[in-house]
Parts: sequence; C-alpha cells; structure tokens
Amino acid sequence: MARINLDHIRHAYGPSPKSPSDYSLKEVHHEWNDGGAYALLGPSGCGKTTLLNIISGLLQPSEGKILFDGRDVTYLSTQDRNIAQVFQFPVIYDTMTVYDNLAFPLRNRHVPEGEVDRRVNEILEMIGLADRAKKKAQGLTADQKQKISLGRGLVRSDVSAILFDEPLTVIDPHMKWVLRSQLKRLHKQFGFTMVYVTHDQTEALTFADKVVVMYDGEIVQIGTPAELFEKPKHTFVGYFIGSPGMNVLPAKIDGSSVDLDGQKVALSFAPKIAAGAKTELGIRPEFVRLGREGMPVTISKVEDIGRQKIVRASFASRPIAIVVHEDGEIPTDPRVTFDPSAINIYANSWRVTDSLPIGGAA
Repeated sequence: MARINLDHIRHAYGPSPKSPSDYSLKEVHHEWNDGGAYALLGPSGCGKTTLLNIISGLLQPSEGKILFDGRDVTYLSTQDRNIAQVFQFPVIYDTMTVYDNLAFPLRNRHVPEGEVDRRVNEILEMIGLADRAKKKAQGLTADQKQKISLGRGLVRSDVSAILFDEPLTVIDPHMKWVLRSQLKRLHKQFGFTMVYVTHDQTEALTFADKVVVMYDGEIVQIGTPAELFEKPKHTFVGYFIGSPGMNVLPAKIDGSSVDLDGQKVALSFAPKIAAGAKTELGIRPEFVRLGREGMPVTISKVEDIGRQKIVRASFASRPIAIVVHEDGEIPTDPRVTFDPSAINIYANSWRVTDSLPIGGAA
C-alpha cells in the first residue's frame, strides 16, 4: 500500500500547451492517504481516466510529479510502481483456465504454490467462479471474464495500489452490488490503497471513503458522501450528486436575504460576494418543504417512486424539484419553504464560505 502525492500535476495531449484550455487535466495538487478508498467521479471526458493512467504509469504528465510514500515515481513504469490495474473491458488469457488466469501474476512473482492456491481459491469464492476454476476462459460470458480481470487485480497482497477503471460496466446490476460490497469488505480487511474511476454516483458513493468529483479537467471537490450531499463546493457537484440533483436558482443577494425573482428568502448569514459575480442559491429537493404556507409554486408533475414522491414544479420562473414522503400531502394551493440550514450560496458556480455576521458588522 502507498500514500500517493499528486504534486502540481497537469497534462495536455497536444504539444506545447500555452493556455489553460490546452490542458485535458488541469492542475491537481492533492495527497491521498495510505490505505484510503477513493472514487474518481465525473462525466465522460472530465479527465478521470487521464488522471488514473498518470497514477498507474501508463501516461507521463506534461507537468508535475507523482510520489508514492515520498518516492518520485513520475518516470517509472507500471511494473516498477507495483500497481495492479483493472480496466473497463476484460483483459484475460483465453487459453488458460480461470484458476491459471488468477494464479498467473502470483506465479510470475515466484510466490510459493501453497500461497498461490490459498489466494486463488479465496478470490474464486469472492467473484463466484469457484465452480468454473478448471474451465478455459474463452468459453465464459463477458461479465464472467470481467470478474477474472477483477480477481487478478485483487489476488496480489503486495501491491502499492489497486486502480479500477469503470470495472463493472459489463457486469449485471445485481452482481455489481455484490462485487461493490465485496470490494468494500476487502478494503477494510487488507487496507489496500484503492482508486476507482466511475461515472456512476451510486458506485462511487457506496465504494469510497472519499469521492473525488471531476469536471472539465479539474477536481472540483474531494469529500465524504455526506459532505458532497450537504455542502457541495461547486454547482456541478450539487446537480451531479443526488437524484434528483440540487435545485440551482439565479439569486440576488441583499445582506442576509436572497431575492429569487421577487420571492424573498431569509438566510442565517450574510454572504460576502465580489461585485459582478453570478450569484445562485442551491438547495436539495429533500430540504424544500411543500405545504400550505410559504412561497407559491405551480406543480407540473408528481412522480411516485415508492417511499417518496418527486414533485416537479415551477418556482420563481424556474423549474424546481421537491421530495415528499410517500404519505405527504400535495395541497391544491401549493407553497414551499426552504430549510435555512440547507441553503448554499454560489458565486460564479463556487460555494461562498465567507460571510458577515447578521447585522452587518465586519
């Protein structure tokens, strides 16, 4: 296992980058703890696979350094970094048996056969392929082959880190849940440093201790699932995390209150915002209260999803989502209030943390 330091990493695929827009991966400067479980989460093209490949050694960054436990590994190969990597699509040896596919990386490192057998059988049970151990891999389905790839990444106990690049894409939904749970258990049992790339928020939030949210080539927030939900640092995090995502509404700040197209909302603080900044209010649908008092809304649709209802409405000339308990009332003259403790204010898409005490004192 290793502590991973990303020291002012940037990467451009073209030659001689000059402006920030030339970089596919904008500056990353973070430390990831030894034994941590991290998920790189974001949409396609946001830079998460580029960052993973820089960590693994498949790609050298245009600028900056990468360190494992304080040792500069920027120009070392994947093998010399002692990395295990599982890719999006299966990479296996069709002519070998399932057992031999899993045993290969251990035998290649001259691990004693007794230890090979113990580790391989443990992984076979975990990925549900014990009954196919002696069968050739070429006859397996795509999801069974990916389980072998996943198992081969997990079979070694001496790796610095295990990197996963959307490894569950070809796995059926139920087995995805099972394998995610087993990965979590394995992490707690052995303390591997794990980095998991995905565009699926459910995978990221259930797997990782810390989620690294990426957008447009940069890291916009690193946090626990609770931190990403309650205090998203960027509006992208707000509407990318959650189902439905955070309501983001254009706002005018007036001291310790907000004007939303004529509707006034009181704040528990007075945000300090630079002149000319684009200001917005963000609030999760779970913290919008639907009732008979408050500000008027016009309901367009109600989605019954079991234990909850998602109410789609128009508020202050903007669409808004409201989460209501399955037994919650939907009034004929609907109105809403916002939980003041759950309101976030954004300036140019970034969450405002500086504020003045109520009353205006500096």
